[in-house]
Amino acid sequence: MDGAVDGEIHAEHTLTISETGIISGEIYAERVLVNGKFEGTCHAETIEILSRGSVVGTIYSDNLSIQTGGRFTGATHAMPEQQVVELSDAKKMSEPKMVDSNATRTSS
Repeated sequence: MDGAVDGEIHAEHTLTISETGIISGEIYAERVLVNGKFEGTCHAETIEILSRGSVVGTIYSDNLSIQTGGRFTGATHAMPEQQVVELSDAKKMSEPKMVDSNATRTSS
């Protein structure tokens, strides 16, 4: 993103804040690359603050990296446990179930 944005941003995959980007508000994305300025709250699986990036605020992520020259001021938290539980429940629902093959046979 280039230019200035103030508000809530939802990105399905990767959101990139370029060197000229200035974002204020809340971000929800799978991956966030910051090479400009961001102030607010960011929720992402992966957040990378690049060499010219600056983040001030709160980060919710399990994967945070800051390149040399990148700046971060604020607090970091792991992804909320509720999201982890939801993924676990979804996996359980899709797991194959054992069936007794003798119970489904008919005698000839």
